[in-house]
Amino acid sequence: MEGLVFNLQKFCVNDGPGIRTTVFLKGCPLNCLWCHNPESKSSKRELMFNPRLCTLCGKCAYSCKNKCHSFSEKGHILKRDNCSVCFQCAERCLTGALEISGEYRSAEEVVAEAEKDRVFYENSGGGITLSGGEPLYQFDFAIEILSLAKNKGLHTCIETCGFVKRERIKAAAELVDIFLYDIKLCDSEEHKKYTGVDNALILDNLHYLDSVGKSIVLRCPVIPGINDTKEHFEGIGEIARSLKNLLEVHVEPYHPLGAGKAKLLGKEYPLEELSFPENSTVEGWISQLQALCPVKVKKA
Repeated sequence: MEGLVFNLQKFCVNDGPGIRTTVFLKGCPLNCLWCHNPESKSSKRELMFNPRLCTLCGKCAYSCKNKCHSFSEKGHILKRDNCSVCFQCAERCLTGALEISGEYRSAEEVVAEAEKDRVFYENSGGGITLSGGEPLYQFDFAIEILSLAKNKGLHTCIETCGFVKRERIKAAAELVDIFLYDIKLCDSEEHKKYTGVDNALILDNLHYLDSVGKSIVLRCPVIPGINDTKEHFEGIGEIARSLKNLLEVHVEPYHPLGAGKAKLLGKEYPLEELSFPENSTVEGWISQLQALCPVKVKKA
């Protein structure tokens, strides 16, 4: 079985215990304003364009039947409205100015790639992690990767927003050692305002996983001006205290990486003007949460 992967990163140390291979799958049911992987939202392949890498060779214009590429004193201009996403321009580009986001790979190929680093997993307690996007958006593909990984004796993690059907969570629970579970906003209306969906299903699935004894790490993006509030932190603390199988709480400070990648996709990024929070600010968030949570709180 094949699925759409937009990145496969090795030697990751923030996506579960030990050294890990993290596989990023395309497609997500949420539309978070602060998304740092905007290329993960669509479940289709996309064209990314970085004009700074363009040498104006013209190969893209020659290969494009829809005349999406033109050149002037302003440089290389891409008319995305005309694009039929045939990707012939990217296939001809020699400098990486035009790239395809998303590559079809088989589950067997993904696990074989992860297996190459088995010695690092064994020495560090690591393994394979599925991320995205929302990995369970490509449900059958994700389950096959997890099943193959478990058959190979690999430790498995999945980073999920939790906004998936219960039967999918149940199936994943059979194959996942640790759930890295996103808590974006505790207030349902605020959650819908900033992500496009409310959090009722998300919280319901979280408590189901806890009820069947699955190990959980709460992953909490903190976005200045949106959820860096006393009320939100108290909500995280309440959730944390309700879970019997919670391992840790991770604070994920906002970073503007998504703004640059959105430009490469020709998309707007609502929080473009927002910058990194100061280290002292992040330390303050961690201290506030540590006082409210029964497990270790740390920066992701």
